[in-house]
Amino acid sequence: MEYDLKISGGTIVDGTNTPRYKGDLGIVDGKIVAVGDAPGTAKKTIDATGKIVCPGFIDNHTHYDAQVLWDQMMTISPWHGVTTVLLGNCGFGVAPVRKEDQDTIIRTLEGVEGMDANSMRAGLGTDWPFETFPEYMQTLENIGVGINVGALIGHTPTRLYVMGDDSTEREATGDEVLKMREIVRDALKAGAIGFATSKAPTHVGAGGKPVPSRMANYKDEILEIVKVVGEEKQGIIQSTIGTDVLHDQFAEMSKVADCNVTWTALLQGVSLGGGDHIEQLARSAEINANGARVFPQVSPRSLSFDMNMKAPFLFESMATFKPVSEADLEGRRKIYADTKFRADFKAEVLTGKSVVLGGWHDTVISEYPVDPSLKEQKLFDIAKSRGEDPVDTLLDMVLESDFGLRIRSPIGNYDEVEVEKLLKDPNTVIGLSDGGAHASQLCDSCYATYLLGYWVRDKGAIELEHAIWMLTSRVADVINIVDRGRLEVGLAADVVVFDAATVGAGDLERVNDLPDGADRLISEASGIDAVVVNGVLLRANNVDQLNPANDKLPGKVLRGSVDGARASTQ
Repeated sequence: MEYDLKISGGTIVDGTNTPRYKGDLGIVDGKIVAVGDAPGTAKKTIDATGKIVCPGFIDNHTHYDAQVLWDQMMTISPWHGVTTVLLGNCGFGVAPVRKEDQDTIIRTLEGVEGMDANSMRAGLGTDWPFETFPEYMQTLENIGVGINVGALIGHTPTRLYVMGDDSTEREATGDEVLKMREIVRDALKAGAIGFATSKAPTHVGAGGKPVPSRMANYKDEILEIVKVVGEEKQGIIQSTIGTDVLHDQFAEMSKVADCNVTWTALLQGVSLGGGDHIEQLARSAEINANGARVFPQVSPRSLSFDMNMKAPFLFESMATFKPVSEADLEGRRKIYADTKFRADFKAEVLTGKSVVLGGWHDTVISEYPVDPSLKEQKLFDIAKSRGEDPVDTLLDMVLESDFGLRIRSPIGNYDEVEVEKLLKDPNTVIGLSDGGAHASQLCDSCYATYLLGYWVRDKGAIELEHAIWMLTSRVADVINIVDRGRLEVGLAADVVVFDAATVGAGDLERVNDLPDGADRLISEASGIDAVVVNGVLLRANNVDQLNPANDKLPGKVLRGSVDGARASTQ
C-alpha cells in the first residue's frame, strides 16, 4: 500500500489514556488507515524516531470568530499543536448581525474580550460577507481555514439581532424569545456545535453596558432557547457562570436539552458564583452523580492580565469603573485624575469583593516608558517608596506616561497545589485558551505545550498519556466531535509529532502584527516537530508549510451531524 503520508518510528500515544507504544502511522485521503504497523511506501514520510506521535490537540474555548476572517491560520494555536478550535464561547460572536449593528458587535468585543476595535475594523472591512449564522459558516468554507473550526451560536449577537439597542436594556418579550429560538434552530441545522451564553458580571460590552445576554431572564429566555438543542437532538451548551446561572441551572439545562454543558471557568482564586474552587468541584460531582452532564473548564496556567489602563478590563466589572467604561480616552484621563474617583476606587478595593483583585497585591509594572528601571517591580513596593496608596501610584503613573504604563496582575490559578486538584478532577475539562481574545493582555493559546512541558515533564504531576487524553479525546467527547481526538483507523488524520524532552511554551513576546498595527502577546513553541491537519503537513519545525494566499488550506469547518447526536465534519 502507498500512503499519502507516513509517520514512522515514533512512540504512539493514541489519545485514549492507554500506554504508549512504538509504531508507524499511515494516512490516505486525510484519514488514518494504519496505526502501529504500516507496511508500504509513502509519497511523504516523517521520521518520528525518538518523538511522541499523538492526536492533534482540541481547543474548546477560543474567540477567533473575527480573527479567522483575516487570519485563516488562527495563529498562534497551531504553533502549539492545536488542530481544532471551537469559536463563539461565552455567547459572543460576529453573527448573526445586521449591517447597522456591525460596529456595535466590534465595540462589544472590544469591551468584553479586549479586542482592538480599529484592528477589527481594518481586518473585517466595511462589507462583511454574511448576515446570518449559516452565512457566516459558509463564509468560513469559502475563505478556507488552516485548522479545523467549529462554532457555537452566540446569545449576545442573537439577542442584538432580534432586539437591537433594547438588547442591553431589558428582558425579552415572548415573541422575541420565539425569534431567538428559531435563529438558534437554524444555526444548529447549519452545523453549529451548540449554543453559548453568559451571565458573568465581568462581561461588560459596548458603552460600558452589560453584554446583551446578561439581561436575559434565565427561566423565560435562556432555558427556552436551550430547549431547542434538545428538540433538534444536536449540540452542546456552553456558558459562563454568574448571577442566576450557576450549578443548579447548568444541571437543569443539561437535563432539559439532554446534552453536555461545559462552563467557564473553574479557577483557583476566582469565583463568579457558587463558592470557591473546592466547593465548585464538589457541586460538579454532585450534579453529575444525579444524572447531569456538566463539565467545568479549567486551565493549567496562571491567569494573569497584562493591561493598559486605556482598556482597564480587570477593573471594568467594578461599580467605580462604570463611568470609565462609558468615557472616551480624554474622558478617562480626567476621571483618573479626579480625587473622588480615586477615593471610590480605594474604597472598593478595600472591600475585597471584586472577583478580579485576587492578585492585586502582586501586581507588577510590565512597561513604563517614563522610567524603564521600574519594569517588573511590584506596584505596592513603588507606592511604599513614594509614601502613597497603590491606587494613587497606579493612576499617577498612567497619567505621567500618557497611558504608556502597563501592569500585569494574576487574578486566578496562582496556587499550583490547588490548580493540580482542578486538572486532576474527573469532572473537569481543560480549556480557556481564549485564543483571539485579550490579545494585548494575555496569551494562553500556548496552554497545550505548557501542560506537556511544565506539568508533565518538569513537575511530574501528570502522566504523559493522561495529559494527551486531556488535550484530545477528553475534549472531543465533551464537545461532541466524533472523528477527531484519537489515533484510530478511519478517523481524521490530525496529528502532532513532538519531543517530550523539549516541548514547552516560550516566554511571552509583544508584537505588532494585527491589522492596523495593533499589538498582541505571542508565545513561541518548542519541541513541536510537525503538525498535520487532515493528512496535510501544516507546520514543520515551527515553520508554516502552507501560505494562505496561495495554497489550499487543509482545515475543515465542523458541522453538526445528520443524526444530531454528535458533531462531525461534512
